[in-house]
Amino acid sequence: MITASQLYKSIFDCKIYKVSISAGCTCPNRDGTKSTGGCIFCSEKGSGDFATSAKLSIKEQVESGKKLVQHKNKGGKYIAYFQNFTNTYGDGQKLIDKYQEALEQPDVVGISIATRPDCLQPQILQYLSKISQSTFVQVELGLQTSNPITGQLINRCYTNQDFITAVESIHQSAPNIHIVTHIIFGLPGETQTNMLDSIKFAVEHQTNGIKISCLHVLKNTKLAEMYNQGKFQVLEMNQYFDILEKALKLIPPQTIIHRLTGDGPKSQLIAPLWTANKKLVLSELNKLIKS
Repeated sequence: MITASQLYKSIFDCKIYKVSISAGCTCPNRDGTKSTGGCIFCSEKGSGDFATSAKLSIKEQVESGKKLVQHKNKGGKYIAYFQNFTNTYGDGQKLIDKYQEALEQPDVVGISIATRPDCLQPQILQYLSKISQSTFVQVELGLQTSNPITGQLINRCYTNQDFITAVESIHQSAPNIHIVTHIIFGLPGETQTNMLDSIKFAVEHQTNGIKISCLHVLKNTKLAEMYNQGKFQVLEMNQYFDILEKALKLIPPQTIIHRLTGDGPKSQLIAPLWTANKKLVLSELNKLIKS
């Protein structure tokens, strides 16, 4: 198993920190283009609760992010992580200008852009293709699940074919771009088979990396309403790690593991509460990796 930290170390020969910044975007399933409200699990901050304010300039956001890790940074560099909402959705040139501003900051050696597979503008893909020839570029695509029924339930508003097309477009136009696929375990109504099928789907369609997280129920979301009404149950820790153990066996050695757990902001977390115990979760994760 190769982790993201190991990948970055092999490329940059130093510790890499991801600095979460906001491009000030929204999503087509929030602004009415495809739907409203966003994905049912997505927080008010667009799943970027640790990102800095979009009211700050990109330069100011990068500097703010650096300060958060300066106490532990000993000669490391940074990747600018455009995290919340859909970071290729909006005015293409304005977004490109923001990417470029981030890359121009001291010690920023690469860029990571989180987006939806149905929002890859040709103009932006062309720009990313060009800079990927000399700069590390990572595109993070939200898949969450390959189950079409679940996709509709969570108000994802894009299809599995949209994901396939996006990955193929990136590989064809910019083979240097590192594609990361986000998958959530524990979505309402999903079985263990569904979750493992999502892993198989991402691998089959040539993702370069995978991020797996347990579903978090956050305040002020449609998911929170469903949970409070007893419409689904969240995964217990032993259930999550059991599925995770099976998932790891399906991931080829060359596929980079970017995340196997995630933690929502404690002030917003409703369930599962065990995910807030980071020390315990990391301990269980280390046991899994060593087994």
